[in-house]
Amino acid sequence: MSSFVGNLRQQKVGGLAALYLAAAYIVAMPYFIVFVKYQDVVDPAEKVAMLVGNHVSMQVMYLITYVILGIVLAVLALALYSRLRDKAPTLTQAATVAGLMWAFVLVASGMIFNAGVAAVVEHNAASPAQAVSAWQAIEPVAQGLGGSGGELLGGLWVLLVSIAALRTGGLPKALNWLGVLIGAAGILSVVPALRDLGYGFGLLQIVWFIWLGIVMLRTTARHDDLGTDRHKS
Repeated sequence: MSSFVGNLRQQKVGGLAALYLAAAYIVAMPYFIVFVKYQDVVDPAEKVAMLVGNHVSMQVMYLITYVILGIVLAVLALALYSRLRDKAPTLTQAATVAGLMWAFVLVASGMIFNAGVAAVVEHNAASPAQAVSAWQAIEPVAQGLGGSGGELLGGLWVLLVSIAALRTGGLPKALNWLGVLIGAAGILSVVPALRDLGYGFGLLQIVWFIWLGIVMLRTTARHDDLGTDRHKS
């Protein structure tokens, strides 16, 4: 009985984690598209100038959307493993490994970016040229881990989770097929000619996370309702 209750609690935490991931995506998009258009800047000196001028807000944003997001993603991956493992253990294990790997590289990307920004801001005060050189070495590492070369790990995780859920019936079928589409888009985005599929991956994943979070929270709500009804009877 205690393990069953523990699993329900894990589903609730997983549902909240999924909603946080959606919220982080929603917060990040207007910041980087409207307020700080870092991705549009090509010149290295201009990039450093933008970092120096917006370093506090960018560090906070990377903390929210990479470091914390990666930790919360690991929580969700483990909750989904608990939900789906009984009927598709091998596939669910593979999905969980991909999810945890994705979580790890996101945390690493955010920490490297923030540490790099701090170093660049410090160097820029004494030598702007040295700051530019330092950032040219740091940025590719942070961006590569963060998925700028394609959403391989994220796409693989969503795809494997969705296939496992299709086999087990652990999640709504329509949600699973949406996940298959999202996962395929993420994997294909590693192909240079299909790089723009990464944008579709991010946008559709917001919908997937919100839907998934609601489903997982409803699992615990239904159990609470049943428990209340039994207590009354």
